[in-house]
Parts: sequence; C-alpha cells; structure tokens
Amino acid sequence: MLVVTRTTPEKRLEMRVTVPAPLGEVWNAFATREGMQTWLSPEAKVEMRAGGDWLVSYPGAAPGGGSVLAFVPREMLSLSAMAPEAYPTVRKERTMATFFFTPKSERETEVRLVQVGWKEGAEWDRAFDYLSKGNAMLLNGLHQRFTDGPVNWSALLQKH
Repeated sequence: MLVVTRTTPEKRLEMRVTVPAPLGEVWNAFATREGMQTWLSPEAKVEMRAGGDWLVSYPGAAPGGGSVLAFVPREMLSLSAMAPEAYPTVRKERTMATFFFTPKSERETEVRLVQVGWKEGAEWDRAFDYLSKGNAMLLNGLHQRFTDGPVNWSALLQKH
C-alpha cells in the first residue's frame, strides 16, 4: 500500500493498492450494492449514475460515502465525498474522491484513490489527517476481501 499526502501546490491524498482479483470483480465490489456488502458495509446503497448515491451505513452512525459525480465502468469512479460526522463543515462542503481501476494482469488490479478539494482551517486539517488513515484502511479492507473472502458481517457485528 502506497499512501502519499501532499499539502502543496494542492492539498491532496493519494493512495494505491494492488488487489489480487480481476478488474471486473474489483469494479463490481465498488459499483454494486452486493459487491460493497462483501467488504465495506453490511448496508450499502449504490445508484451508478451522476448524482446517484454511493452510501454505506453502520449501526449507530450516519451514512458514509457520498454521491456519484462521474464514472467510466471498470476505469474510474468519482464521488462527492462526505467526511465523518465529527467534521461537520467538511461533511457538508465535501471533497472529491476519485478511484482509478487499472488491470495489472488477468488476476491483479491496481486501485488508486486521489482525494482533492481540501480547504484551509483546523477542521479541514483534522479531517485530512483522519481520512489519510481511514482511506488507507478502506483500501486495505478491499485487498483483504479478495485475500480472505467476503466479510461475515453477522459474526463481526455480534462481537460489538
């Protein structure tokens, strides 16, 4: 996993992971409700169209994710991304998170995330720091889904 944070000339997060799965399977993990439920959340809503929802929910928390800005099937998905509730201004004003999908072989796909649109201020700085770790965990979770299999949400949620 490569994680890069930049503050000049434009503040941005950039990270990439190579997933041991074919491009089509990785795309479906992002672009379908059923796919998202295998790794990201037990509750997901996906409307793959400009302006459509790309949301995940966890018990006791407001939905995360955002809305679809644009997509090219099996190549790119761009979201107007909401920050967690702890960062209300950033959540309201949003950033742009774009995922790029590149086949490395028949059985490996690189997923690259570039998140831009960060503004100045303490809350924006805290959200940037939080999401630099949180988005790395997100991509690690995607990798783990294809190495260990789909998440068993029933068992996981019973523990909490």
